[in-house]
Amino acid sequence: MTNPSSATSSSPRKVWPFAVAVVVVALLGWFGYRAMAPANNVPAATFTLLSGEKVSTADLKGKVYLINFWATSCATCVKEMPDMVRTYEQFKGKGLEFVAVAMNYDPPMYVMNYAKTRGLPFKVAMDSDGAAAKAFGNVQLTPTTFVVNKDGRILKRYVGEPEWDALHKLLDGALAKSA
Repeated sequence: MTNPSSATSSSPRKVWPFAVAVVVVALLGWFGYRAMAPANNVPAATFTLLSGEKVSTADLKGKVYLINFWATSCATCVKEMPDMVRTYEQFKGKGLEFVAVAMNYDPPMYVMNYAKTRGLPFKVAMDSDGAAAKAFGNVQLTPTTFVVNKDGRILKRYVGEPEWDALHKLLDGALAKSA
């Protein structure tokens, strides 16, 4: 004769690890999707440029543009910045716009000094209150770059340094459609 309490107590023990595994996999999948999948449309956001001028995503509608979240303390950001400058220089004549958005933890003087000494040719903004990063899906990892088409749709989100040839092909295609 089996003991009913022993039969019921062993069954939940067998199900428990499976249930935890399912929850963990689901959470990892959700966070992975949120980190890598672009939103359909660019969010409403306003950027305060170093000049004090404000530029919003609504102002950029009808243009192909890059939004690059970066920080002066980010080694990958500093490494990729000359390539970002070259990419902008290569495509600005075709209509590309670019906003480099410094993270809220980046000291404004560091950002101003970096932009000035490197001669950054595109718009540089400070996300002092973190609102822009939050609007773009709570960006926390830098660099994170968004490619947006003229209709305000996010075509691609790069976390880390982009693969430059693929980025240039994507920009060529988007800019050709906007001509």
